[in-house]
Amino acid sequence: MENQVESQTEKTYTFFRFEDLRIYHKSIEYIEMVYDNTELFPDNEADGLKTKLIETSQSITLKIAEGSSRNKTQFIHFLKLAKSSVRECLIYTTLAKNRQYISQIAEEESRNILMEMTKMIGALISSLQRSATREPNHNNYPNQPSNNNHSNNSEYNEY
Repeated sequence: MENQVESQTEKTYTFFRFEDLRIYHKSIEYIEMVYDNTELFPDNEADGLKTKLIETSQSITLKIAEGSSRNKTQFIHFLKLAKSSVRECLIYTTLAKNRQYISQIAEEESRNILMEMTKMIGALISSLQRSATREPNHNNYPNQPSNNNHSNNSEYNEY
């Protein structure tokens, strides 16, 4: 029990705040999966589906990172843009399956991860909106101290 308390109080946070978000790490995992899946795409696919899918999957992560450096209202806007990129990935993945570039199993795995990311982003947006109405906090994240110290904030770390 004492070790558990110690490990919670000694938890370190990163300099770049978005790296503390679970959704950031999930989106990085998704990019890696997209790279793995697109290796099997034909070299001559004329429509650039491979490039579009890779760039859109990266866009999810990039919008989360960019938004995290802004105020709450702007962060929420960037998170909504990230959700739009999630939907684009779903369309590109469906097209890839329809063209038999990826298997049904790969398409379902992608769809499940995209649904999970949509829920995570939605929960983070809701949390930011709730915290914005509770108190005038000019930080980017719920319940963050004004000195930007990431002290044991469990609400922040669940996204």
